[in-house]
Amino acid sequence: MISLEGVSSIRKTHDMLPIHSKPKPWNPSNAPNPPTFKKILPLKISNTWNENKEANESKAGRIKRLVLTNEGRTKLNTFPDREFYAYPRFVTHVDDEFIATLTDLYRERLKPGSEILDLMSSWISHLPNEVVYKRVVGHGLNAQELARNSRMDYFFVKDLNQDQKLEIEDSSFDAVICTVSVQYLQQPEKAFAEVFRVLRPGGVFIVSFSNRLFYEKAINAWRDGTAYSRVQLVLQYFQCIEGFTQAEVIRKLPSAGNSQDDKSPFSWFMKWLGLFSGSDPFYAVIAYKNFKPVYD
Repeated sequence: MISLEGVSSIRKTHDMLPIHSKPKPWNPSNAPNPPTFKKILPLKISNTWNENKEANESKAGRIKRLVLTNEGRTKLNTFPDREFYAYPRFVTHVDDEFIATLTDLYRERLKPGSEILDLMSSWISHLPNEVVYKRVVGHGLNAQELARNSRMDYFFVKDLNQDQKLEIEDSSFDAVICTVSVQYLQQPEKAFAEVFRVLRPGGVFIVSFSNRLFYEKAINAWRDGTAYSRVQLVLQYFQCIEGFTQAEVIRKLPSAGNSQDDKSPFSWFMKWLGLFSGSDPFYAVIAYKNFKPVYD
């Protein structure tokens, strides 16, 4: 089982914003077939899980209850996710209106100068171009996609369905974002507990999603659900972790005038699978670690 992998350290140039054109990955020395590039350690690495026992056993951040049943965690495609995402997909998985809504939300909730972890990301993070952040660290399953992401300073590759532990120090980030990917988590309780751990007090976790999905890779509880039940599922992910504030739900549904005219069963089925573009509903569930900050 591979916990981390990456490629070379690259010094990057910038234009208007002080950001890198390509993020810097890291590759632990014990990874199989490491590339012949200089290895770097861009993040402070925490001690082992056992060495962090005191932190893990504290009340804040503990898992109060399990949300999913064993059946709810299953997928139609049982092969490792790393195999499914082995090839890069340089496409957007939601429409322009969804992306604009998400970027506006980030503009509102993510302060300039913040340190951000983009969890389960790809080649684009949808962060506002004009805002400068102190550090953006990306995580995903495909190194080629992550290396293409111009907003990331660093990235790492890890399958959270195999191992939910993030090799990151406690309280390292002001914000964690997860875009149109929460539906693939088979151990969301452990993953949300890890997000809580790496957030600073007052840090925000923004989970956004629509009705699109890779059907064979979404968990059963999500795949067979409705828009309402999926929102409730993410709410429960937050509620099962001790210390998150009461989660806030933001919805933006397409107007009737934007809906497609084709009402055939085939069209409905394709829209349900998320294979037709346009008029994507927008959902975001947001909560904070310990408290919601109040800014002047």
